[in-house]
Amino acid sequence: MQDISISTLLDMTAGLASGHNDQDRFNKLLDAIRKAVQCDCVALLGLQGDTLLPLAVQGVTRDTLGRRFKVSDHPRFEKISQAKSVVRFDADSSLPDPFDGLLLDYDGELPMHACMGLPLIYADQLLGILTFDSLTPNIFDSIPERSLEALSAIVASHLKVALTVSQLEQQAKQTLQKLEELNQEVWERDGGDIIGNSAAMQHLKADISVVAPSDFTILIHGETGVGKELVARSLHHQSHRSSQPLIYVNCAAIAESLIESELFGHVKGAFTGADKSRLGKFALADGGTLFLDEIGELSLTAQSKLLRALQNNEIQPVGQDNVQSIDVRVLAATNRDLLKEVEQGRFRPDLYHRLSVYPLTVPPLREREEDAILLAGYFLEQARKKLGIVQLKFAKDALIQLPRYDWPGNVRELEHVINRAALKARARGAMNRTISVNSIDLAIDASPQNASSVASTRTVKQTSIEVKDLRKATDEYQTALIIQALQQANFNWASAARQLNIDRANLVRLAKRLGIQVTKQHNINY
Repeated sequence: MQDISISTLLDMTAGLASGHNDQDRFNKLLDAIRKAVQCDCVALLGLQGDTLLPLAVQGVTRDTLGRRFKVSDHPRFEKISQAKSVVRFDADSSLPDPFDGLLLDYDGELPMHACMGLPLIYADQLLGILTFDSLTPNIFDSIPERSLEALSAIVASHLKVALTVSQLEQQAKQTLQKLEELNQEVWERDGGDIIGNSAAMQHLKADISVVAPSDFTILIHGETGVGKELVARSLHHQSHRSSQPLIYVNCAAIAESLIESELFGHVKGAFTGADKSRLGKFALADGGTLFLDEIGELSLTAQSKLLRALQNNEIQPVGQDNVQSIDVRVLAATNRDLLKEVEQGRFRPDLYHRLSVYPLTVPPLREREEDAILLAGYFLEQARKKLGIVQLKFAKDALIQLPRYDWPGNVRELEHVINRAALKARARGAMNRTISVNSIDLAIDASPQNASSVASTRTVKQTSIEVKDLRKATDEYQTALIIQALQQANFNWASAARQLNIDRANLVRLAKRLGIQVTKQHNINY
């Protein structure tokens, strides 16, 4: 053997890079080695614990790949494994050859023959051994020691790379499998099915089944608490990306100064405090789905940056010169009327049209009263499991009351009401095997507006209203309450909501329904 040629090195490297799997890569490596060393048999064995496993063999029977060689049972392998350099065995060595009887070109016991082995050591760690056999005695004796040491180092490096690639591929497969299992587990745990048999929900489910398999960008619109995130999960679950991640982003919770880093990532040193590189949400969702909740809360500057990513399918992490391509499906959700936001200059029209390729609207619970009972049953069963109750059911008066309530907080409010009611019912009937939730436990009024008004009568002068229509009278009474609360709170919605013991978002929504508007000059129109 002469010094290792450039051609041999190229063949080794090309084989490592072009192999489709371990077996293919290792066979190409042996092909290149045999160009440098003439032999009848060559074997690459990897060390696992105290056992050598054939990774690739040439010149021996195929069943050799299925054999396992415990090092201590094979003196020749043991000697090679303990060596620091090449080991040449005498032609008449008394040590048994592990490949005796396995050579393809020779039937029977091996006669006097040449045999040598190279320990494959990388970073002081034995990865395996490389063995050579030839029916021509002493054929390996003339090969320079230095050449064999170089070959050993090169093969050890290639083996390390190949094993690392194999390990990474296996880890990637395991990670993907875990991700698929976690996605399915989350889907089942959180109740992936959209519950509701009303016409509005049947229409929504049909739309989801139509658009989910596509890569269209979807804008999900609906009031707070209607279940927009559940719709997003359903779209992802029914898409071809379901095995990939669904990444959630609450746009309202991200500070303006951090939005670019949060969405697109940053490199180390990009700004003060960036002590390490960080992937953005787009990169984390690559191959999967990105759900941008409360997208109407983004500033115009942030909208511009988001638009660029959606248009070009490219992102540029903060502090990085190069852009990188991404494959992400974007789902967006908002409780705002984005078309009105566009008209008032608070939302970019080009981004609006980019997002609303296929808009979906989730109806509020008050528009699908028949679904309230189904959802209540679902939440009651969830509460039963959490509280460890044997049997938990609704009393008749509760079932009558549930669909009569307007549910201003929608499905989220219903869930909270059911959980509280279950706790109250358990406390009242702790000794009973079957516990019933009644209307008192629900603590709701079939006319919620009237309940709010009665609770605040001590702060408002009673007005004389001719009750011809209960809903109209209630609306008029609520209007008077809200106007007075706003005036007393100096037109601060949050303060007025506290006075009326109501959530601010619900107060704004109620005022909008009643036609109450507050101008910049603090004039009230209704």
